Amino acid sequence: MRLMPYGVGAALLSLLALPAPSSFAAAADPAPAHARYRHTAADISRFLTTFYGHHGPSDHDRSQRVSQHLKDRQAVSRSLDILLCAPQEPRSIAVGPVTVAQMANVGWATVTTHWDAGTTDTFTAYVRLDSQPITLDDVICAG
Repeated sequence: MRLMPYGVGAALLSLLALPAPSSFAAAADPAPAHARYRHTAADISRFLTTFYGHHGPSDHDRSQRVSQHLKDRQAVSRSLDILLCAPQEPRSIAVGPVTVAQMANVGWATVTTHWDAGTTDTFTAYVRLDSQPITLDDVICAG
């Protein structure tokens, strides 16, 4: 085994100790800053509570805070409000606790609608953790 002269070894060690140029740091994480953000359960809870309000989403929320997937589903379903899983507006709405699955990149909550006849219904609302701005990504009706 041949040993490196002291001067060369010291030079290599000093180079290794230097901070990496910013171009190297950028190459290590090519995703834009907004794509690295992940919504928390609290973020999703606030969003869904505001989005659904007391009687359902506003026209603005329907056009600006909903995924294209849900807009497309609504376009083919004239008799059912896809976002509420019902044909009309409920008496009130409650959003349950939010579950977040980091590995699946999604968070969800059960939404309960209350009707004049005293009945309730539920559905699940889904939000992608990296959506910017935060949007409703999907809704699955209970039955």
